[in-house]
Amino acid sequence: MEELVGGRTEAIFRDRDRVIRPRNIWTPSVHQLLEHYTATGITETPVALKLAIDTETLSYVEGNTFNYPLSGAITSLKAITSAAELLRKLHDASASFVKNNDIEKMDWMLVTREPVEVICHGDYTPYNVALNGEKVTGVFDFDTAHPASRVWDVAFSIYCWAPFKTNPIDKLGTLNEQLVRAKLFCDCYGLSIAGRVALVDTMVKRLQVLVDYMLSEADNGNPQFQRNIEDGHHLSYLQDIQYLNSHEKEITDFISNH
Repeated sequence: MEELVGGRTEAIFRDRDRVIRPRNIWTPSVHQLLEHYTATGITETPVALKLAIDTETLSYVEGNTFNYPLSGAITSLKAITSAAELLRKLHDASASFVKNNDIEKMDWMLVTREPVEVICHGDYTPYNVALNGEKVTGVFDFDTAHPASRVWDVAFSIYCWAPFKTNPIDKLGTLNEQLVRAKLFCDCYGLSIAGRVALVDTMVKRLQVLVDYMLSEADNGNPQFQRNIEDGHHLSYLQDIQYLNSHEKEITDFISNH
């Protein structure tokens, strides 16, 4: 078996066309969601194959993967377009999952955010998708899936895909280039005007929730988040919040102009 190296501290292995991952308290909920996607004809997500006491088994999502610093196919406008279209597809499919299940009684890694419209991926970013050429053809790592609004998921995704980041390793392009990428994502997803107006504020709230979660987990003894705090990862998010706040009007005006 091949160990898959990524952002997680837990060991994740690939065995040919299958992936074996550690089981968590929210894993059964994620498997129900993945089974729903499969039943609705979605082929871009992993297929839930098996739940054991300590592990889960999923199908392997084929394609090329990327991480920051972003370069190559993942930075193309086609990647942005296809990423936005796939996220819309997932959200639309999950709306019936929300309607037909008792979401409040299900376990999720992240807390539910009102209003609940869909099941958010929670981390729909360039490092959690697979590409065929320049097209996003798969998405994986649904650990952070949780019930919330469409814009809650779209906001964090655009923050990562534009990306509105200030760290030299993570940033890409000028503000004007980021605006073009953000608007393209909004257009291809079909984000409402209300969603566009609320986008920057939602990005800021989403980042603050992330920072608070990191600090809480570190205080609770989680070694992964303790290392993240020691390395100052949370400070980058706080700098990005300032960046978003300082350019809120420019971003909102640009993405709202049809």
